[in-house]
Amino acid sequence: MALPIDYDNLRVDESSERASSLEDYKVTCIEFIKDISGDYLEWVEYYKLASDEDKKRRQEIAAVIPRTNEWIAKVSQSIKGIDVVMNDGVQKMAEATAGKPFQIGVFVNKKSEYTMSKPGIIDVNVKSAGRAGTKTKLGFHQKEQRFRIETTGKAFFDESNLPNDEFDLMDIHLKLNTEQCKQRDVVSFTVIISEMKNGQEMDRRGASTIIHII
Repeated sequence: MALPIDYDNLRVDESSERASSLEDYKVTCIEFIKDISGDYLEWVEYYKLASDEDKKRRQEIAAVIPRTNEWIAKVSQSIKGIDVVMNDGVQKMAEATAGKPFQIGVFVNKKSEYTMSKPGIIDVNVKSAGRAGTKTKLGFHQKEQRFRIETTGKAFFDESNLPNDEFDLMDIHLKLNTEQCKQRDVVSFTVIISEMKNGQEMDRRGASTIIHII
């Protein structure tokens, strides 16, 4: 049984191709977000966590549903846009299910998780701090893929000078290039942070952000 944090297979099936209209597909995907949240809540139940941590993860999963579905209903302008927002919501639920054993935050225009920006070079501020005796560093989403990114336009990170250091307190700035995006595009990305001890990765977590290009 795959762990929720390993949800890498974005939802790609025939339903989007068979969608009779944009509005019908929005309704389908809004229901999908509600339905799949139950699967992640079952994972939380399976973990048998302490009551405070159990409650925290359940609340975070529940909070994703209305925000994601609002973006599906009001922000998405195409089938692709709906898929980007829906997949972002699933990523966020997976992250909430896995929990946050160390501090991690990703900010665009001083906002996290859901934000807006004009097209151009977007500053992405990543902050993290490991637990006692550990440090953190920028990790990899997959072996040769630093970031998960999905967009209706064209967007990519400048990876030419990424820090490879381990930090007691990480506070770094990444450059997300959205110069070729247009108004109403959406960009979803996930930054991975590795928790390190004696040069070895002890744990890793992702933080997903979605940007509405305005």
